[in-house]
Amino acid sequence: MSRRPRTLAYCTVALALVAGCATQPAQQPAPAAKKPAAAQKYAAIPKDKDSDLKLHAADGRVLNGANALGRMQREAGLILWLAGNQFFAMDDVVGAFQKQNRGVAVGIITLPPGLLLRAIQTGGWTYGGRTYPGLPDVYASVNLDHLKALKKAGLMDTYATYLHNEMELMVAQGDPKRITGIKDLVRPDVRTSLPNPVSEGIMRFYGRKVLERHGLWNQISAGKECASCQTTPNNWFTSVHHRETPQRIQDGRSDTGIVWVTETMEAKRDGARVDSVRLPPEDSLVNEVSYAIGSLTNSARKAMADRYVRFLATPGAKQAYSKYGFVNASDAELSLKPIP
Repeated sequence: MSRRPRTLAYCTVALALVAGCATQPAQQPAPAAKKPAAAQKYAAIPKDKDSDLKLHAADGRVLNGANALGRMQREAGLILWLAGNQFFAMDDVVGAFQKQNRGVAVGIITLPPGLLLRAIQTGGWTYGGRTYPGLPDVYASVNLDHLKALKKAGLMDTYATYLHNEMELMVAQGDPKRITGIKDLVRPDVRTSLPNPVSEGIMRFYGRKVLERHGLWNQISAGKECASCQTTPNNWFTSVHHRETPQRIQDGRSDTGIVWVTETMEAKRDGARVDSVRLPPEDSLVNEVSYAIGSLTNSARKAMADRYVRFLATPGAKQAYSKYGFVNASDAELSLKPIP
């Protein structure tokens, strides 16, 4: 496939995802105090997300935050934008990749897949008052629909399914509220911290489906679809749930929240005073949850991007992920195939 100019690609993605690229009327120039239009359109990384922005240098050093974000476009030999719930596994995964590819620096952003997709759409990020234009070489989501949108925009052709997971409820250590299942999320004495339905794939594609099936969605959301917002006196929609929910539960601001099984495991490894309530398959969606990945057709480092996707089928990658509780995909799932 021939590569399109990036400016055309950005608008094409916007047409596919949000029905149009907004432009300012010529007769209404922005006041001098405002940021340039290009900067205003970039996707915004929530504050204090330094640990989700990393540059693994070829010499083994790991840079974080704005420093990593500012350097990865010019210094990395590979840039990965991955659904954020993998963040705790990525040091090991990247380490395994770098053992097989000496001298390659790897930049990583691990944030909600909808937010990553918005950054691809707009061509970059804002963080801490600064702008960081640029695109990834590889993108991964917890739902294939995100990759289908990129295909429609001419930015991705093939994909592989490389991981599986399931949902559960995170609760305070010892489960003091005696929470046993999904229906407890609307008990008047239970405060919830739930992934937002705007950018967090766990809610958009999985959690909301379960809540709607139980007839609880409207009661919890109160008709709101937002992030970092209080929808009812008892429910908070997060910005980045795998960071916020364990902290809110430990701080006594929430009693429970929907998370991935791997996230409770990581929170406990990190010393969090939390426990888990496992859900039946019809609520955990263990048979549905799949992680999809692909390289962008307009990647500046396409050969290395394709090499990384193939690497995910190797024993080194599988061992790195399974160490953290992820379920590896089958060989058939890991083989590249056209995006439908």
